[in-house]
Amino acid sequence: MGFLQLIITIVFLGTTIITNITFTKAQHIHGQRQGRRLADAGDTTGFISIDCGMNTSYTDETTRLNYTPDEAYIESGMNMDILPEYKSETTMQQLINVRSFPEGNKNCYSLRPGQGKRRNYLIRAYFMYGNYDSLNEPPTFDLLLGVDVWDTVKLDNSSHIVIKEIIHTPSTDNLYVCLANTDSGTPFISGLELRLLTDSIYKRSFGSLHLLYRYYTSSTFVNSVVRYKDDAFDRMWNPAVPISGSSIETMSEVGSSNDFSLPSSVMKAALVPKSLGQSIQIYQQATDKSTTFYFFLHVAEILSLRAGQLREFNISINGVKQSKIFNPLYLQTTTIFNQEPITDSYLNITIHKTMNSTLPPILNAMELYKVKNISELSTDEADILAINNIKSFYKRMKDWQGDPCFPKGYSWSGVDCNYDSSNSTRIISLNLSSKGLTGHIAASFADLTAVQILDLSNNNLSGQIPELLTDLPFLKTLNLSVNNFTGSVPKLLLEKSAAGSLSLSMQNNSDLCSSNSCTSKKKISKTLLAHIAAFSAVLVLIVAGFIIFCIHKKKTTRMYGRPSPYHHRSGNGRRKGEFTRFSYSELTSMTKSFQRELGKGGFGVVYYGCLKDGMEVAVKMLSGTVEASEQFTTEVELLMDIRHKNLVSLVGYCEQGPTLALVYEYMAGGNLKTNLLASNSLSWKSRLQIAIDAAQGLEYLHNGCRPPVVHRDVKTANILLNKNLEAKIADFGLSKIFPDESRTHVLTRVMGTPGYLDPQYHQTERLNEKSDVYSFGVVLLELITGKAATVKMGERTGYLVQWAIPIVETGDINLILDERLQQSVENSNSVWRVIDTAMACVKPTANERPTMSLIVAGLKECLGMVIQTEQAASLPDDLAEMCLVTSTTQMAPEPR
Repeated sequence: MGFLQLIITIVFLGTTIITNITFTKAQHIHGQRQGRRLADAGDTTGFISIDCGMNTSYTDETTRLNYTPDEAYIESGMNMDILPEYKSETTMQQLINVRSFPEGNKNCYSLRPGQGKRRNYLIRAYFMYGNYDSLNEPPTFDLLLGVDVWDTVKLDNSSHIVIKEIIHTPSTDNLYVCLANTDSGTPFISGLELRLLTDSIYKRSFGSLHLLYRYYTSSTFVNSVVRYKDDAFDRMWNPAVPISGSSIETMSEVGSSNDFSLPSSVMKAALVPKSLGQSIQIYQQATDKSTTFYFFLHVAEILSLRAGQLREFNISINGVKQSKIFNPLYLQTTTIFNQEPITDSYLNITIHKTMNSTLPPILNAMELYKVKNISELSTDEADILAINNIKSFYKRMKDWQGDPCFPKGYSWSGVDCNYDSSNSTRIISLNLSSKGLTGHIAASFADLTAVQILDLSNNNLSGQIPELLTDLPFLKTLNLSVNNFTGSVPKLLLEKSAAGSLSLSMQNNSDLCSSNSCTSKKKISKTLLAHIAAFSAVLVLIVAGFIIFCIHKKKTTRMYGRPSPYHHRSGNGRRKGEFTRFSYSELTSMTKSFQRELGKGGFGVVYYGCLKDGMEVAVKMLSGTVEASEQFTTEVELLMDIRHKNLVSLVGYCEQGPTLALVYEYMAGGNLKTNLLASNSLSWKSRLQIAIDAAQGLEYLHNGCRPPVVHRDVKTANILLNKNLEAKIADFGLSKIFPDESRTHVLTRVMGTPGYLDPQYHQTERLNEKSDVYSFGVVLLELITGKAATVKMGERTGYLVQWAIPIVETGDINLILDERLQQSVENSNSVWRVIDTAMACVKPTANERPTMSLIVAGLKECLGMVIQTEQAASLPDDLAEMCLVTSTTQMAPEPR
């Protein structure tokens, strides 16, 4: 006996067979009425429609549903547009924008449906990369639902559309949908939808239903996706054309006599075998033994049968014939589904006619789901409340989203939990060091009753250390060092520390008394206090007048151009944001009296240093000039607000009398200029990676900072390398922040280094990001040629750009490529691609130059060429490449 299949075949999974087929008509009157009311009235109660990355609300032209921006549902991420070449008239509006999450390992949307928990919801998420970041690297990341991994989002190319859908019954009023970074690209999302379903449909014994596919029979591929308003629940029905058999249709309306409320447009066509003896077969091969599934077959008789004609059938599951016989009703939908989950090494559903039937079986539409086990695990409710109150109090930890402890591996930054299955999951360690916290210690810390380690060091916390910390029964380590605490330490904390049951750190709190003698002082009488207060007030007025006089006098004689904005900071070891303020004596100590010189620049000398905790640093001692003072101010102000893996980090600063110094992380590999001149030359692959690192740092300054930042002094001497040859941009003393993001340029005094200076900026004083692009083009030429930015050209000295242009035009790669590389570069195409990029960067007009985003993407392609060449060289000659192609991929327009 032959069989038919739907056009789409999807690999699926299972383990043992247990099934119970159910036939539904009008058993659930309440759900049936609700479904009809939604369909008839267009009621969208229980719908949440979010366009991720959009700034304004709008009404979708197809569904007429109202979509809102996502800012009310999430605290992190950045809005981006897909590139124009991936947009067309048929592209869903929800795919035009994305919200991208370059920071944080877990970013969560918090949905709170008005109908609350324990209800049946359909949740749908959309993803289309559209090369929004111009990197042309579609990412892979995890999609989380609550505290569980829902699925992995893998995009094959920039046009690939991925839609994830699940039917879920949450156990809490707040429902979290999260994007988790798996170090395979930046997570993003295009759209997110929630739809309330009736509780009587899609019943299951456990878990949630992850959609594999939902199809309706169509006679042509022209038919479109059916959804709201045709479908009251806004399910998305995709057309499927039979590859064998026939498609029959009716012009009559097909009603829904059950709670599933199937749209008439979905049920108007049906698949039937061509001959009476054939069956309809739906086959799924299992690939995983841990997953079970549910199916829903929707059938309706759409032909008016003549006297003597009969259509009846039964169903076999994996060869086991079910006892129920089905007679589809004329122009009324019947839904057949399994009440218990089916598991086996494969799924084979066969629909075959009975002995009495004069007509073959029929199938109008079908749905297949796999069961996703959504756990009830969560962090202890009291801990969740406490830590969310701490987040609200300080308003700093925007990456704290979703559940604090789950899923494992995606706990909040600085949060460690116990996962003892015999008890509820508790927060046992909280590290908030260097988070820029201000104000007093929040009372909610006392509610984290299981915490063992609490680190609040290196912040700007002030006030007294509260007694409430003594109420934490399991606290073993408390670090309060480098803050602004005053008064005395609670006696019980000191006693625990003395007894060895508590490790207590309180260094660098200059106004804090940390001995028991503070707590034993006699109370001063109110009268005495009043006298002291009155005397202090008079003294304050005298001192204030004297300080004002001194400041006025100092301003007239100060040689540093303008007063530093950092004079208000208090003494040694205090911090502003995340930076330590060092004293001159500390600089002397960390550099061993400025023993080892690392380099010398226009504004000062750089020395090697080492902090007490062993951290290696580079200390730049700035010269006493107006320009050096301005550089100091610019760098500290700028580096307070920006962080990137390809930008050198500022550890701290010194501003004591005439001494101005900046303390950076130490880069053991030196600068790129020195490395290019060294005899043991960098390989071509290393040079490409360094170029990518530096380009990413500049791309962040231009596009990741708000407002944008122009470096103004990009050169190989300002690109530093660590011991692993990872590159970071340094020296931000000449950087310029755009005061208004909408500006295309700013007028400013020309600054920079000869050989790297943008000629258009030099002539017009109009600065924009493309000035950095020009300078980076010179850096690329140095990487290619091994020459400096200024070169000998006959008897005169000229610039590398002037030297390179005529040589590139000859087309001879050996005339331009560093001779130390000519025997080792196996992929010359990658070299030419970088040469082309460099020449585009140094175009005389800014508008002709590419953006840093395009440069990063191009350089990564070049590195990919080199890696592919290396891999190909290591493979056996007879190894064939194999590609897997899925038939369910939805495509947007390909780029031109």
